Amino acid sequence: MTVGVFGIVNVTRDSFSDGGRFLAPAAAIAHGERLLADGADVLDLGAESTHPDAEDVPADEEIARLSPVVDTLLARGAVLSIDTVKPVVMAALLARGVQWINDVAGFRSEAAMAVVAAAPPTTRFVAMFSRCRGPRADRPEDELDGLLPELRAFAVERVAAFARAGVTADRLVIDPGMGFFLGRTAAPSLLVLRELPTLAPAGVELLVSVSRKSLVGEITGQPVAGRGPGSLAAELWAARHGARWIRTHDAAAFRTAWAVERAIAGGG
Repeated sequence: MTVGVFGIVNVTRDSFSDGGRFLAPAAAIAHGERLLADGADVLDLGAESTHPDAEDVPADEEIARLSPVVDTLLARGAVLSIDTVKPVVMAALLARGVQWINDVAGFRSEAAMAVVAAAPPTTRFVAMFSRCRGPRADRPEDELDGLLPELRAFAVERVAAFARAGVTADRLVIDPGMGFFLGRTAAPSLLVLRELPTLAPAGVELLVSVSRKSLVGEITGQPVAGRGPGSLAAELWAARHGARWIRTHDAAAFRTAWAVERAIAGGG
């Protein structure tokens, strides 16, 4: 079973896990290169954090933060994803040659879908499910009843919307959302992880992003810096239960652990 890795590069001042560390282009480029060396298949670059208290970043600043990083990493052969909710940012970075767009708002606006329809035919898309009112992970109330049907309906509806835009299901990846995108506690995320195999329509891949998130902190009692082992446990669970892609801060840990897991299972 092949599992791809999205390596997280936060070109931000205030990401919950590493805000400010990779804001400078040189630092972001170096971090991206480390993630690639550690086994990342795709680098997921974001210039605006989505945690509840994050600053708003204007579109022109997002583009300015990302452009030098994108240009350098593309020139070095990297496969890049842009993590943004702004259609103007999506379009600008697609024009620079990025291969993926990752939208935590799920491409649910007409403007975002217009970008999808106009994108090069090799572009792929990650549409994330969220119960939040906007692009921030704003801690909606936990409502377990109805969560799974809502998520499954989102996946089916997104497949249909992308088909109308001329994008086939094999170019779409569904992210079921995690942490504060689903609720205030770990319970909604744990329910979603348990039911991963039932969430995506046939032929549609899943991406899971649990790395260092609140659910890991709640379960383990660890601050962000100590959530690596718990994140890895959740990532391995997700990979075993149908996730085609893992989005993580620590590509090396997942790659190493997954190789051992596969060897034990006899899957190579």
